[in-house]
Amino acid sequence: MSLENTARLPLSDAVTGQLRNAIVTGVWALHERIPAEPVLMEQLGVSRGTLREAIKALAHSGLLEVRRGDGTYVRATSEIHGAVQRAYRNHSDEEVLQVRFGLDTQAARLACTAATEKQVASMRGLLAQRQLAWDAEDAEAWIGADWAFHLTVAEASGNSLLLELYGSFGDVFHGREMAQRLREGFAGCRSAGHEDLVDAIEAGDAEAACDSVHSNLSYCMEWMP
Repeated sequence: MSLENTARLPLSDAVTGQLRNAIVTGVWALHERIPAEPVLMEQLGVSRGTLREAIKALAHSGLLEVRRGDGTYVRATSEIHGAVQRAYRNHSDEEVLQVRFGLDTQAARLACTAATEKQVASMRGLLAQRQLAWDAEDAEAWIGADWAFHLTVAEASGNSLLLELYGSFGDVFHGREMAQRLREGFAGCRSAGHEDLVDAIEAGDAEAACDSVHSNLSYCMEWMP
């Protein structure tokens, strides 16, 4: 890691950029602890004060989390992701699902005209995995397959900003914490919002796609405590 390509920037901004790049490119993985201060100071050739200023800036944007006595961890992989994680703490599950209505509906509508055959096939494959996981009572696999399905729908929208925003909700929209709040008896493999949605996307029927999304999310809303 060096500052050669950012020498024209103020030093603290250059360091911030280098640290952000390490996060965005995956050099430091999500939830991973970044190298200790002395290591980074040596790598970057900067003072402790300059390094801490950069870390403080990235913590403020939500990319890093400083844990006293433990170290600094990657909290998000983009500013959008960081902002969403911060906002989620201040809002209820019901409010989060209400936001999802808008994003899922628009993704479904756009996918009806932009989805490729490969993406449709991927959606169907993920739903098959989802069903197998649910039948096997494998919660982790069910969560993973279901979330991958919805991400594929967002990707099929052809709108890169919508995909980034949707993906940033990760654990918020469909993580274990959210899933655990669903009461016993919840149907984890309803066709609404899933198989019915894929059929509508493949047929290019935006109205049916949106109806399917609304049916699924309304059902989820009813089951939240």
